[in-house]
Amino acid sequence: MPQPHFKPDLPSRPPQNLSYNTVSMLFQPQNSSHPALAQKGPLPPYKNHTICSHLEPTPDEALEDRALLDAIVWPKPPAPTSLHQTSDPVHSLFAILPSKGGREWRVGDQLEALVQMQDFLGRPKHYGGDFLVARLHSPELGAGVAGTVVDHLNGSYSALFPLLWEGPAQVTITMVHSSEAVAVLQRLREQRSDRFFFRSLFRSGELSENTVCNMCLPHNRPQEPLCNYTDLHTGEPWYCLKPKRLSCDTRINHFKGGYKKDLVTNKEALLFQSRVNIKVVIHASGPDRIDVLPKKIGPVQYNPSGYYYKGSWRSFDGTPVRQFDAKSITQCLTGKVINMYGDSTMRQWFEYLRAFVPEFNLRSTSWTGPFMAVDCKHNILLKYRSHNVPIGFPTIIASELRYVANELDRLPGGPNTVVALSLWAHFSPYPVEVYIRRMRHIRRALERLLARGPGTLVVIRSANLRALNKEISLNHSDWFSLHLDRVLRNMFMGLAVVFVDAWEMTLAHHSPHNLHPPPDIVKNMINLVLTQVCPAKKS
Repeated sequence: MPQPHFKPDLPSRPPQNLSYNTVSMLFQPQNSSHPALAQKGPLPPYKNHTICSHLEPTPDEALEDRALLDAIVWPKPPAPTSLHQTSDPVHSLFAILPSKGGREWRVGDQLEALVQMQDFLGRPKHYGGDFLVARLHSPELGAGVAGTVVDHLNGSYSALFPLLWEGPAQVTITMVHSSEAVAVLQRLREQRSDRFFFRSLFRSGELSENTVCNMCLPHNRPQEPLCNYTDLHTGEPWYCLKPKRLSCDTRINHFKGGYKKDLVTNKEALLFQSRVNIKVVIHASGPDRIDVLPKKIGPVQYNPSGYYYKGSWRSFDGTPVRQFDAKSITQCLTGKVINMYGDSTMRQWFEYLRAFVPEFNLRSTSWTGPFMAVDCKHNILLKYRSHNVPIGFPTIIASELRYVANELDRLPGGPNTVVALSLWAHFSPYPVEVYIRRMRHIRRALERLLARGPGTLVVIRSANLRALNKEISLNHSDWFSLHLDRVLRNMFMGLAVVFVDAWEMTLAHHSPHNLHPPPDIVKNMINLVLTQVCPAKKS
């Protein structure tokens, strides 16, 4: 995923010369992404002051926590006095800057654009922090790529796109949230991690009760006893309010409770209006298209993880992505065990592959699993299991709740074993420290798995963009997902894993954003994975 940056103020330019390009990543302070790691003197003890602070991190964990949180710092805007002073995508403009020397554009060049954000009165903004995304694409060629953004912290943004194909290329820029809306999301993440809640049913004989459950129960009910379901192996916490007439060991299931209301004031609610200031396109002040000529002579540098061309994903990791049909999928999976863990975005992978491998009926629900598919003739085994709480699925039997780290510790591993992971969508309402802790347990389990089972292929799917309205924005905004995605990449950097960049693959694609990407994106993801499972033989 391209690396967005913060940059100090630049000399201002007239609005008609400004253009912006989206990012598929987190804004990160330039040259200071990990100051905690660079600091030589002793660090003050790290403290997690959220209501989710159950376990004190070790000094090494605290150091890593600090570095990870520093890498996702976002600028905070001054408090607006009215909606009129906030960022308005309709009044804002972008413009494509001329190429160096004013010559024609060629494959291998870099396209630069600038955007000037303005408020609802058409006045230029003078501070940064808006969450903007954009892509360079060509509907005629089925091509698309994500860009890299630079926040100048003065209301203007720069964006860079690599030019990767000949022919037409169009810039599309979208404001996901204004900087003022992002400030609200920051407050909710830090102070209201209870805004998405769960319940469990307790039953014994004819008696039954259900109570509220969560990882972070506020400490405002000191007289109410809790049932403690903290995992003994990982230490992952989970609590339910104790039923009044039943014991804690009568818990039957887990299910989504819902979202709490009245999270924002009436004034703040104005910052989250569909078709007004949530995912609204910013228009160009001039042309938004260019024509790209054949490749120039000389080396070309690429920042994205890949791009689409003629509807197929092309990766920049040096491995051409193979195209798999039913026959080649079966051939590739022969003799393999594919273990899939995570949320419903990973279940999509299982459902795609299930079309080529007969499913074994475990009598699970159609949503929660676990699922299994077996091809005895070709010795293929596919398995999917959802991750443990927090998980907002419909009813799950309590005994089926398993932590991914514990499941990984049960695998022997080896050259015929594939592990695929996708955990992000259900963690967005929580402080980032919660996600860091979960990923740390999974990382340690993967390190143990790779040590005892050399040759195990581990694939990690990143977060993706989704459709947003007010309620989804307050609980599961792309802004939350962007931060989790950044943390995920940093935590697994250096480990022998393969990343599937779902963020870029959804941002660069022409389809509307959806929590569950459409089949053609899933197909490209599976082709990318199977290319790693069964690399092309060298001629």
